[in-house]
Amino acid sequence: MQILYIIPARGGSKGLPGKNIRLLADKPLIVHSIVAAQKSKFKGTILVSTDDNAIAAIAKQADAEVPFIRPDELSTDSATTIDVIFHALNFYREQNKNFDLIILLQPTSPLRTAEDIDNAVQCMLDKHADAVVSVCEAEHHPLWANTLPENGSMKNFIRKDIKGKNRQQLPKYYRLNGAVYISSIATLEKHKTFIHDTTFSTQMPIERSVDIDNEIDFKLAEVLMKKEK
Repeated sequence: MQILYIIPARGGSKGLPGKNIRLLADKPLIVHSIVAAQKSKFKGTILVSTDDNAIAAIAKQADAEVPFIRPDELSTDSATTIDVIFHALNFYREQNKNFDLIILLQPTSPLRTAEDIDNAVQCMLDKHADAVVSVCEAEHHPLWANTLPENGSMKNFIRKDIKGKNRQQLPKYYRLNGAVYISSIATLEKHKTFIHDTTFSTQMPIERSVDIDNEIDFKLAEVLMKKEK
């Protein structure tokens, strides 16, 4: 298989400005994802797609490929990750380089390991799947959540059939953790998404499923990394 790892990293971040180059455990945030890809037993081209020169310089220093600076139209809040992926694929096709498999690693998941990547790829091979995405058990059970009316009434907030039950008596729920997305190129071009009827899940532990979006997430990642060390 010809594998393309894509790590999309915009320079702008409203929730946590400069997060992709902020130091986490003595490494810029984005470097943790580059290293995880490098350590995977499934070798491939590791591309960082960015619109930011500082991110590009750090990624190159970490031995990732940064053959272009992402165009402005793919660096806005409305630009999708799929658009970024197809832009990269088209770039390589113009260089007569084609891939069979895409592995998307978001830089905001720095606790994801090479083993998590390997498990996801192996899941895809074992199940003959078209796509695989990583999930973890939901920290807060969704059956204990609901909308509220304007007056804040809790009437019918909890379903009658689960009242009085503890978490262990409820079915397990899982959430997307944003760490690993894998798809065959052909399937991604067909569906324009990683999640469809022929997608399977690979499970990751909650402690490696932090998705950094704000300062609290960053501090949590720091604590968990120190604990792991």
